[in-house]
Formats: sequence, C-alpha cells, structure tokens
Amino acid sequence: MATAEMQRANSQENAPRRRPISGPQKAAILFLCLGEKRGSSLMQQLDTEEIQHITRAMSGLGAISAEAVEEVMSGFSEEVTNGSGVHGSFTAAENLLRSLLPEDQVESILKDIRGPLKERDLWARFGSLNENVIANYLRNEHEQIIAAILGNVKTDVAAKVLPLFGKEKMQNVVERMIRMEAVPHHMMKQIEETLQADIINASAQPTKTELHQRMADLFNKLDRTEFDALSDGLEDRLPEVFGAIKQKMFTFEDLVKMDPRDLAKVMRGVAGNYLPTALRGASKEAREAFLQALPGRSRDMLIEEMETMGAVRRREVREAQAQLLDYARVLAEEDTIRLPINEEEDEMF
Repeated sequence: MATAEMQRANSQENAPRRRPISGPQKAAILFLCLGEKRGSSLMQQLDTEEIQHITRAMSGLGAISAEAVEEVMSGFSEEVTNGSGVHGSFTAAENLLRSLLPEDQVESILKDIRGPLKERDLWARFGSLNENVIANYLRNEHEQIIAAILGNVKTDVAAKVLPLFGKEKMQNVVERMIRMEAVPHHMMKQIEETLQADIINASAQPTKTELHQRMADLFNKLDRTEFDALSDGLEDRLPEVFGAIKQKMFTFEDLVKMDPRDLAKVMRGVAGNYLPTALRGASKEAREAFLQALPGRSRDMLIEEMETMGAVRRREVREAQAQLLDYARVLAEEDTIRLPINEEEDEMF
C-alpha cells in the first residue's frame, strides 16, 4: 500500500503541470457538457457581456481531457469520465449561440471573438485588389485555405478569382467552400495575420493611377501662377505622364461644367463664407455660371454678401475654392452629383 502511494506521489510530481483553468473556461466546459438544448436555457439567464466571455473561452478551448472536466464539475463526472472528455471549438460556440440568441446579436459576438483582424476593413481591402493579384497570391495555397479566404470576400470578387485557377482546381475549391463549416478560430486568425503582412501592407504602395490622381489633386490646390510655372518644364521632360495627370485634374473653373442642379447642391452644402470668398476670386464667366444655378432670392443674397464682405486675400480664395472642390468630390463619391471628368468616355452613340 505504501509503495503504491509512493508511486502515485512520484507520478504526480513527474507529471507535467496543467495550466489553471479560468472561470470563463470552467463555465464553457459546463455548457459543452450540458449540450445545446440544456445549455441554451441556462445561458438565457446571462447578460451579453457574460455570454461574450464564455463564448470566447469556448472557442479557444480545444481538446479538454476527462480529468480536467471532472475537476471542473464533479456533478457530471459519471458521464464525462466514461468518455474521452469534450472538445471546444468555434463551431460549437457558434451553434450554441444560434440556438438561443437573435441573428444580429450572434454575429456581433462572433465578430468580437474572432478578434480585430476580422474587421470588415481587412477583407474589404483584400477584396478590392485586382482578381489576378488575388489569384496569383492564392495559387500555391492548399485548396482548403483558398476556400476559407474566398468564403470571406464578396461573392462578386470570388466569382472573378475562381476561374483563374483553371477548371479542375476551381471545381475542388468550390466543393470545399460548399462543404466547409465555420473555420476554427486559430486557423482564421493565422490566415488574417498572413494577409495583413503579405497583401495589405504591400498594397499600401500607390499604383500608377493612384499616384497620378494624387499629383492631380496637388496641382489642383496649387496657385495658378505656380502651376503655370511648373507646367512648361513638365511638358518638356515628362510629356506623357504630365498629360495623363492633367486629364485627372479638376479645377474650380471646371465646376461650371456641371449640371446647374448639381452645382446648386455643392453651393448649398458649403459652410461659412467659403462660397462668396471663392466667387470673389473667380473669373467673371465662372461667377456668372454659379449665380445662374441658384434661384432668384438665393442669388440676390449671395451677390449682396459678396459686395459687403470687402477685399479677400488670394490665399483665402484658394482655400475657399479648394473647399468647394473637396465637397463636390464627396458628393460625387456618394453618387449625389456627377463631376464633368472624362465625359468623352461616357459619350453615347
């Protein structure tokens, strides 16, 4: 007897120490043992914050030994010690949540569990890459990884990427996408971290088109005299590139080419004295086009404001005109107005 006790003591001393189980992990093991039906009724008694803590712990449990389960809840020892323990996974946590909470609340909790890298921004930026770039990046990956990644981008993006793999590989990836359940948390985290390092950071470098647009925006905000002084040299040294940049330029004077109703929307949305200041420094033709876009009473009020405001500095005029241009671009991005840029490309035949 003494020998047996000594052997057990030695065995316990030599056994690797298990990490202590936290409170949320103990609760997660309890819910896993209770199962979805009984666990659902118990979880309904908890608040959202408690549910988040337990679900987060459940998604990262992995395999739990029968010994650990018995330690957490001796009341269920008869059931769990006859088996091989339980297994916590993201899928188990998701199934339990969906059985007791509304869909929008479930998605909010799952999004929080997956961590900050699962934010829409990362997948939106990845999905905005050219389909050939995405396909080349994924080409040598395991088909299961490809399926997991394409399952997180927009369907129109995935539809462009899949055919680039060839018929056989596309077939295999699509089958895996159909059969695939929720991706385990640790795998999803690793995929997202890899995307962040390999694709998103690299894509931060501007493309030629983006660089041209940036230079066009810069030239738009330069004083006209300064821009004219630069133009001669750029025309001689970089004729093709400078020509492409000038096509993307959109100046204050170009605003008069807009539909009068769109121009009126721009004028109504600009705050403060920006509008009268901008028009004080505009050409006579541009000023008249702005005024004609307004109804009679608004036009008269604007004229009176311009006449009573006194002299304005050139710097103030440039700043005011830049404000109108920036606001016009915002409205155009929202599809509220249409800018007169590259209209020859939209010519109807």
